[in-house]
Amino acid sequence: MSSKPFKIAIAGLGTVGGGVVRALSAHGAELSQRAGRALTLTGVSARDPKKDRGFELVGWTADPLELARGDADVVVELIGGEEGIARDLVTQALKNGKHVVTANKALLAKHGSELAELAEAHGVTLKFEAAAAGGIPILKSLREGLIAQPVAAVRGILNGTCNYILTEMEITGRPFAAVLKEAQALGYAEADPTLDVGGGDTAHKLALLSSLAFGTRPDLDSIAVEGIAHITPDDIAYAREFGFRIKLLGVTRRIGDGIEQTVHPAMVRQRSPLANVNGALNGVMVDAGAAGSYFFSGPGAGEAPTASAVIADIVEAASGGPAPVFGQPASELQKLTPADGKAAVAPWYMRFEVLDEPGVLAQIATHLAEAGVSIESMIQRGRAPGEPVAIVMITHETAQAAVERALKAIAASDKVRSRPCMIPMEAA
Repeated sequence: MSSKPFKIAIAGLGTVGGGVVRALSAHGAELSQRAGRALTLTGVSARDPKKDRGFELVGWTADPLELARGDADVVVELIGGEEGIARDLVTQALKNGKHVVTANKALLAKHGSELAELAEAHGVTLKFEAAAAGGIPILKSLREGLIAQPVAAVRGILNGTCNYILTEMEITGRPFAAVLKEAQALGYAEADPTLDVGGGDTAHKLALLSSLAFGTRPDLDSIAVEGIAHITPDDIAYAREFGFRIKLLGVTRRIGDGIEQTVHPAMVRQRSPLANVNGALNGVMVDAGAAGSYFFSGPGAGEAPTASAVIADIVEAASGGPAPVFGQPASELQKLTPADGKAAVAPWYMRFEVLDEPGVLAQIATHLAEAGVSIESMIQRGRAPGEPVAIVMITHETAQAAVERALKAIAASDKVRSRPCMIPMEAA
């Protein structure tokens, strides 16, 4: 082992930061052996120094930027946020020649390219395994393991909150709002759940997966994002009847000369590994072309899994030299060329709530035919007198633009009582 210790400074002592400190304390000797040098915590920064966290605040400072100016070899940023103090801390630490480990997916999705250039210019490493899918080593796998063949697609359940809600809706038959309220009470969802249930959190993680998979700069702005708030228990029940389950997926794939990036609820076949990722777990499938298909699953959040990913990055920073942040030199990362996702074909699930009157189905069929949408199967069941009736259809493979065009015309009818629902059926 080297006689020179590897000094660690941690900014942010919430769930993950506290878990990192506890892991270093409990397993420091073993981790130091793996790193080839002693791992020493020399500084921390947190909002409240008086809070009882169950451990001593070593080298505490109120100003996180002090950690970037101190003697630490690595600064661990666990503050969060794409701007402000988190960005300033990471930028200053890299400029001062310090390695950086972070779990901040929002920061990297927005500023990953420039931070990668900064790290490489100063001969240090920027590591972020904990920024996507928590304890699942998917980023390392894309960066180092699955490089022999070009990746064709990555599909992932990347948000435990959404997966928990959809799983509970399926098990209990309760509506979205009721399950969301329960998820908040249990701590699975934030008081303001918009970033999770609206798909934004998944988009941040997808931008990083896409960059590593395809050698492009992270491009958050080109991701089409749709959340799960409009999904109903009826949609989930119909999906089951057709042999599918509904999951919120982040999908990035090559289409022609471009790359499609999208976050959306999707119908996934029940036999697919992704369909059987339940509760707050995450799951990722990688289509590595001739090398085959790979599936990763595990906890996507929580103290132990996320802290474990942070610790792994610290050990790697201590034991190895700097490596390209996104798998290849930042100067060689290509600008992502967005593919026209609306031109890509897939089967679609569609649900309409309509008045149960003669001619309504014929009217819907006419709009679908005019848009070039062909129907593979259909379910229609009556309800109590005076109530709207659901018409559910599965299309043959059709471009999204054609389905949207048909639904826009159908929604304009006074016989349609709510916004039509459309959900793609993923080949995963």
